[in-house]
Amino acid sequence: MDAFDDALYSALMKQAPAGIAFFDTELRCRRAGDALAGLLGVPGDGLERHTPAQALPAALAAEVEAALREVLAGEGAPLETDLIVSARAGGPADAEGAENPGNAGNAGNAGNVGNPGNAAGGGLAAPLPLGTAGGLGPGDRVLSCLWLPVRGADGAVRGVALTAHDVTERRRAEEIIRRKEQRYRSLVEASSQVVWVTGPDGRPLDDAPEWRAITGQTPEDYAAGGWLAVVHGDDRARVEAIWNECVADERVFETGYRIRTRSGGHRHFDVRAVPIRQGDEVIEWVGANTDVTGQKEAEEMRGRLTEQLSAAALRTARLQQATSMLAEALTVSQVVQVITEVGRSAIGADYSAVALLDDDKLRLSIVTPSPPGGETAPRPATRDDIRVSDQTVMSVAVRESRPFLAQHPDELRLQLGRDEAELFTQHNEERAWVGLPLLAAGAPIGALRFSFTRPREITEEERVFLEALAGQCALAVERALLLEREHKTAEELQRSLLPTALPQLPGMVLAARYNPATRHVQVGGDWYDVFRLPDDRLAVAAGDVMGKGVLAAAGMGRVRNALRALALNDPRPAAVLAGLDRLFSATEDEEQFTTVAYAVIDPETGQGAFSNAGHPPPLLISPDAPARVSSNEPGTPLGWPSQRQQTSFSIETGNTVVFYSDGLVENRRRGVDAGLEELVSVAADAPPEVVGDPERLVDFLVDRMLAGYEQVDDVTVLALHVPPKTV
Repeated sequence: MDAFDDALYSALMKQAPAGIAFFDTELRCRRAGDALAGLLGVPGDGLERHTPAQALPAALAAEVEAALREVLAGEGAPLETDLIVSARAGGPADAEGAENPGNAGNAGNAGNVGNPGNAAGGGLAAPLPLGTAGGLGPGDRVLSCLWLPVRGADGAVRGVALTAHDVTERRRAEEIIRRKEQRYRSLVEASSQVVWVTGPDGRPLDDAPEWRAITGQTPEDYAAGGWLAVVHGDDRARVEAIWNECVADERVFETGYRIRTRSGGHRHFDVRAVPIRQGDEVIEWVGANTDVTGQKEAEEMRGRLTEQLSAAALRTARLQQATSMLAEALTVSQVVQVITEVGRSAIGADYSAVALLDDDKLRLSIVTPSPPGGETAPRPATRDDIRVSDQTVMSVAVRESRPFLAQHPDELRLQLGRDEAELFTQHNEERAWVGLPLLAAGAPIGALRFSFTRPREITEEERVFLEALAGQCALAVERALLLEREHKTAEELQRSLLPTALPQLPGMVLAARYNPATRHVQVGGDWYDVFRLPDDRLAVAAGDVMGKGVLAAAGMGRVRNALRALALNDPRPAAVLAGLDRLFSATEDEEQFTTVAYAVIDPETGQGAFSNAGHPPPLLISPDAPARVSSNEPGTPLGWPSQRQQTSFSIETGNTVVFYSDGLVENRRRGVDAGLEELVSVAADAPPEVVGDPERLVDFLVDRMLAGYEQVDDVTVLALHVPPKTV
């Protein structure tokens, strides 16, 4: 070599970042670069003039020598392998160690995870079992090795050249991703739901093997038509129209349909798909299908039986009508109203009454029916309650758990020894009576009473109808009682998790509203919180836990309490949300969707900081500028990978900031974007005297935003107003 070649060769061996070595046909290392020695954990000259067995731990040496022999014995094709250099291994394989100045316990090998048997150029590295015995442990390294034959002038293989690169971090990252994918798939497979994913345009994005196992679709079929391709023909147009509307409006897709299965039959599925957003942009849709065939078949069986009964007699048709009406009654008063209407139309009853047993089972309390408008109508002419021990139509029916019939006044007096004029003084023209027990699980919960203004014979068909009607009434009453108790409990629970009072501040006025979705009795996950920090600054938060019921409320409570605890330790908004991210990832389900907006404000100056985890942007109202919503990046919901950002926050004199939940701006007929635009428009229309009074402002916003829409979600609104300075 000339001087330039010597310098080039020396630089390559000394300074190249990749590990380099040359071996002769006797497997002896002729030259080794400094980088390779560092990767293997041996001194710089620990490899040269030695075979791998003399310089390296036994397991690692065996893998190196196996690769060398394969290249030397093969047809000269390069070989790619992965080697794991273990920090836990001992010294070199040479028992004597006289020639070996190498590793005294820093290098070893847990085996080649590549494919050294592939003479055509090696194989891709298999996933590494991180943290397992024989796998990649703490301190271990993975080397990606390329073994190249070195040929002489005559073309014969004279040795092997090795280049090695440290790919440890890449392999660890790949394994972490693989583990997460396996965990997610295991969770999906363990549930009763089948998950699919589409792109933002609704077209299939990833394969869905679980879905195809049910439908029999090939991957090509699914890629072309997706889940829609197997929807029953009678359902296809409806489902596709709803799906396209939801994709266009970027709103949650929920419906039910039948699908064609692999066997050629059909099964019923309910589906719910949600748009996954990155900022304001939908990046994909994730749908979950639930097989409800058993439920649908049961419903269809009940429907068939009802149809058979309806065809048998007119009384059954009337009972079916009553059942339908009772199914829509959500309160006991509404149930009584339905019974009054059915009794009048089906059997010509002039009067009706429903009484429920008190908790002590000793008295029956008359329930007042609700008029069509829903208001409570007084019943001043009836006594408040009846003792079960009394001789009355309803008391006898309850005591004996059987129908009571009196077809004229003489029969009533004969059976009771009296009449009921003192109980129903406004009905003194009654001449025939029917009393029916309301039974739930065989036990009485009340009684149903019909009366007529003329003597009336009750036929056997009418008796059967009335007993069936009483059964439906009992179910409706029991359901209504449960719903009323649950509704009361739900609202009390929801309100108990909200602040009982807002801080009173000299330079800032606060007001809040919580409007539960009264149509649904389950408690929601909407919440707000305002509390003073140790340094007298004000912490303000608003959040929403997806879903309904006690689980959503429990999640809300956990997030709210955790936020308070984190804020007392480090109140910075970005730090608090980052702490919630960690807590959420460790304790909550991956499917849970929770948003939080959090600010820290100095009430004396109005200055502060703000951070948002996917919650609707605050509304800013100023007397000197148009109303607007914050344009700051909303961030991702809690638990999603994110670097929480914190922005400055200021409430100037005379300005108002409003935090709110999505129930204020979003419903089944109005998407989020349209709702935000409408909110800004409503705020712009607010009179100055309303803007200056937070109590009136929150009422104004709620009333105007909900007007004309069915409220299907809870609504929380929190307003902070800095009044003008008085001179």
